[in-house]
Amino acid sequence: MAFNNIYDCIIADDHEIDRLTTLAFAKKYAFLNIVGVYENAEAALAEVNQLKPQVLLLDIDMGEKSGLQLRRQLMSIDACIFISSYPDYAIESFEVAALDFLVKPLKAERFDRAMMRLQAYLELKYKSELFDYSLNGDTIFVKDGHNHIKIKLHEILYLEALKDYTRIVTRRKKHCVLISLGNLLTNPSFKSFVRVHRSYAVQKHFIDRITPQHVWVNDVKIPVGRSYKEGLQQLYFNASED
Repeated sequence: MAFNNIYDCIIADDHEIDRLTTLAFAKKYAFLNIVGVYENAEAALAEVNQLKPQVLLLDIDMGEKSGLQLRRQLMSIDACIFISSYPDYAIESFEVAALDFLVKPLKAERFDRAMMRLQAYLELKYKSELFDYSLNGDTIFVKDGHNHIKIKLHEILYLEALKDYTRIVTRRKKHCVLISLGNLLTNPSFKSFVRVHRSYAVQKHFIDRITPQHVWVNDVKIPVGRSYKEGLQQLYFNASED
């Protein structure tokens, strides 16, 4: 499943040429949005709470406060890659959860490998957060990034199977949860849904029209699977022909 997300990133390096080199390299990657470039750790720290980046690209040896010290203060930020002239810092960098360690001068091929690793890590983290959910009575809570979104079950139009995931569709938005459609429907909270296809279940009270091949839910045309027709007809006797 492709998300094509964009992640905010800050760069900190006290050497101007190195700082501009890192900026030029990072700008080539569409999934990164550079929101701040700083010549020391103090300047970065002063703005990081406002910018709320997901990625840090940090030099280590930066005068009064090192990149390692900065990272220790910003451990809640998802990913950090260190870029340093001193390979001896590598072991210490991984002790503060560095995703990668690049040695100056930067090389395009090595930087590209780091970016591919960074994107894969961020996408995986995004998925794991997005697909967390919990049920509480007639409400489902979906975790979207750092926020929990409350969805009332009676407002869900239909459910769509996406392999191990289920897409939850409301009038306003689509969400996904990490559970198969079949397993989700076994929960008593979803008793108002009827399965019409191996990939779809619809909320009964939102069905506008039924034909032998399709149901319409809020102007959305959803296929009816052959093995589900009989059960659907038992619920609705007035189905019309296409």
